[in-house]
Amino acid sequence: MENPSAEPIQATPKPTSKPPKKKKGVIREWVDAIVFAVIVATIVRWGFFAPYTIPTPSMEGTQLVGDFLFVSKIAYGPRTPRTLLRIPLTDNKIWGTEIPAYISLIQLPVFRIWGYTSVQRNDVVVFNYPMDVAPVDMKTHYIKRCVAIAGDEIAVKEGQLYINGEKAKNPPQMQHAYLCETKENINSINFTDMGLSPDIDVMDYEKGKMIHATEEEAKKLKDSELFTSVTRLVRKKDQPEDQAGVYPKGAMGWTCDNFGPLTLPKKGVTIDINETNLKLYGRVITAYDWNYKAEIKENSLYIDDKKIEKYTFKQDYFFMMGDNRHNSEDSRYWGFVPKDHIVGRASITWLSLDYNKTLFGGGKIRWGRIFRGIY
Repeated sequence: MENPSAEPIQATPKPTSKPPKKKKGVIREWVDAIVFAVIVATIVRWGFFAPYTIPTPSMEGTQLVGDFLFVSKIAYGPRTPRTLLRIPLTDNKIWGTEIPAYISLIQLPVFRIWGYTSVQRNDVVVFNYPMDVAPVDMKTHYIKRCVAIAGDEIAVKEGQLYINGEKAKNPPQMQHAYLCETKENINSINFTDMGLSPDIDVMDYEKGKMIHATEEEAKKLKDSELFTSVTRLVRKKDQPEDQAGVYPKGAMGWTCDNFGPLTLPKKGVTIDINETNLKLYGRVITAYDWNYKAEIKENSLYIDDKKIEKYTFKQDYFFMMGDNRHNSEDSRYWGFVPKDHIVGRASITWLSLDYNKTLFGGGKIRWGRIFRGIY
């Protein structure tokens, strides 16, 4: 029976609004913004595009010292990181120092995510220098032109490149060294009068000057009355001093202008293990082809302490050369570039600076090279 005198029970009203959030301090907002920016920049730099600069003349006249590039990572597909402990947005050293920007304590397997193309002949490619002693993704970056891909046979005859027995297409701005004999003192003003750049690469030699130039520039040198002769340098096979340091360590008697023939290793291809093949491919097998324990003893190959008579390559390899053919340390000297060392394809020059000129003196910025495609 209800109690008529009892007061009705009322529900506790719900709050009409939530208590206001505590506002972030200025420092916290800046920290969050910086962290977000670093994460986004790291993802973009890893998987899409990364900036690089040209430090040496090995690719002149295609790329100049002081060119700043964007390199496409998505072209060939970005690599998953191998070195986990590293400072974001750095390469292998802390900016402006020789201090490593990483700790190699944790190393992960490397995989390549799908790209929309593969490395093609004549691509200008950024890669990790194979001879560097560091984890793959922390090795020094090089830029060269890919002149041959896995499975190709490469040869250089009298300075001319041949691929699979056919004369290769030469880059339009390719340079060679020319020996220019002169009895006069030559300076930058003389080169300007010839219609050449005053910054053209010139070295003294016993009879005059050694000048790195394109064919068009060499013609201007020959037309000049300042030189008694202009001859393109060709390093012969019968000159031992020109063989030293040429791959594989001078063992084949090749020079930079007379090289090969040499077949590039290709994934899935099997070779016999003999003295010649160990000279040509021994380092590939022991250093780059993902073998845990591989060594060469008494002209024999051992993998996991077992003697190997035939070997099948586990990845593709490429041959890189600089467009400045006589001023480039490239595959003719240190061998092949493994596929897992490929970083990306050089796509565009977004800025170019002439380090020999001042900003206020004029000519510091090479305006004609800004946002220029790389071919």
